[in-house]
Amino acid sequence: MKIIVRDVPPRSVWALEQAGVHPLLARLFAARGVASKDELDEGLARLLPPQGEQGLKGIAAAARLLADALAARKRLCIVADYDCDGATACAVAVRGLRLLGAAFGDAFAPSSVAYLVPDRVVDGYGLTPSIAQRVKASGADVLITVDNGIASVEGVATARALGMQVLVTDHHLPAAELPQADALVNPNQPGCNFESKSMAGVGVMFYVLLALRAELRQRGLYAARAEPIAGQVSTGTARTEPRLDTLLPLVALGTVADVVKLDANNRRLVAQGLKRVRAGSLPAGLASLFVAAGRTAKLATTFDLGFALGPRINAAGRLADMGMGIECLLTDDPARADELAKALDGINRERKEIEGKNSEEALALAEGLIDEGEAAPAAITVFDPDFHEGVVGIVASRLKDKFHRPCFVFAQSGALGKENELKGSGRSIPGFHLRDALDLLAKRHSGVLLRFGGHAMAAGCTIDADQLDVFERGLQQIASEWLDAATLQRSMQTDGPLPAAYRRADIVDTLHHEVWGQGFAPPTFSEEVQVLSQRLVGEKHLALKLQHQGQPVDGIWFGRTEPLPPLVTLAFRLDADEWNGVRRVRFLVEGAQLP
Repeated sequence: MKIIVRDVPPRSVWALEQAGVHPLLARLFAARGVASKDELDEGLARLLPPQGEQGLKGIAAAARLLADALAARKRLCIVADYDCDGATACAVAVRGLRLLGAAFGDAFAPSSVAYLVPDRVVDGYGLTPSIAQRVKASGADVLITVDNGIASVEGVATARALGMQVLVTDHHLPAAELPQADALVNPNQPGCNFESKSMAGVGVMFYVLLALRAELRQRGLYAARAEPIAGQVSTGTARTEPRLDTLLPLVALGTVADVVKLDANNRRLVAQGLKRVRAGSLPAGLASLFVAAGRTAKLATTFDLGFALGPRINAAGRLADMGMGIECLLTDDPARADELAKALDGINRERKEIEGKNSEEALALAEGLIDEGEAAPAAITVFDPDFHEGVVGIVASRLKDKFHRPCFVFAQSGALGKENELKGSGRSIPGFHLRDALDLLAKRHSGVLLRFGGHAMAAGCTIDADQLDVFERGLQQIASEWLDAATLQRSMQTDGPLPAAYRRADIVDTLHHEVWGQGFAPPTFSEEVQVLSQRLVGEKHLALKLQHQGQPVDGIWFGRTEPLPPLVTLAFRLDADEWNGVRRVRFLVEGAQLP
């Protein structure tokens, strides 16, 4: 592994320090492209505006459609995705529409806003014609997609032919043909000038609700704002508006769990959500999930959202019914929330067991593709009939981390009548746009991909089983064309040496309080240290005693079993553990540049 220290613009560091930013944070923020303290303003008023020339294309039409539907007391149905982003987007949509629908009566009946989540195995992904028919059979007048729909050309056409209005809200990359919905909101659709192209599906739905509330205000239903949004100041108190900021903890969870780029707007959404979680203003289901995960809500971090709560919601969609996850996010009954959170925790433990077994099998298959002494192929594709299709994405991520190659893992479809289909999930490395690669593969090998979609770093597809070899060869050919030796070399960006003065528990707390994630990487330091002692714990983790700038410090490298040399350059994050009431700093080792 090659360790690369990020460039730190001195002018930006100076400007941030002069504005009162902590010196260490100033250095970290500057290395991530922040040039002024204004960019760090987490206030709601700094959110990008939903509408206007730089707003979301189609959002005004979406707001009018929903306002008309609420006024007419129409029945609405949300069609969600079966991951955490889809679940939180669904919960935000249901909660928000019920809040805003109450403007037309004392209460907007829960049955007036229903939801439906496709089954991963039976239905596949997105709004299909069969899902549209089920929504119509439920009695819905308006169908709203969240975190899906941009590729559902046939499904949208079917829904409209059945007499339903269709609003598509999504964030995935569109294909050449867009669905002919009554309204479509997606920052990545052609002609949309919205700056935050990386907004998660839950963020898109939250913005639609902001626009809907503005539309209802314009129609005279509200004369006051509950909180300032996008630079507008609250005026008057003639009638209190619903506080949509109560939805921000859910927005934060979905945004972090979907691993979208944390640009300035997404960081503000996440920061505002965490602020409310830490203050105890969070839905009962989230509170119960924190307890089930053994985490403390008042100390919540982005790490908690991404690695503790998110996987427990995702587990429902992978192995069971995502409806359980959504119900956990929707309930206001603490006892029911505890029951659902414990059930989700149990499913997540089962997911870990299945994932561990599948990962070992996939690793053996991948290693079998590599001749002794040779480098791994430019792209890796593996399949086993015993793989569980609910965990192939996680397994692909494990292979990608191991081999530093774009990886696809396929499982046999469990849907009745589709036993000859394989469902694959892929994960990529920087420099290889996975969704674009699938698009090129589809053009070169017509008919191989039955369905596909996704993003640069993660994508999925469905193929016929007899086309697996064609897919494997096609993906390897594209990877060999697009990837060069420099891209295929594993590297890690770090923030360089950690000054000894900052090796303190309070600095750990300062760092944990900030919003870090995809595109705004958590602080990782690197420097040469002396290894005083090392031993295995739990048979698969390396516990270390290190000497850092003349002082001893504990370290742990999870998943590492090979010993380290006495003198080595390590990449590490700061953490703190507690022993006998004393908090001590330790290094969480992420990688090493070996001689």
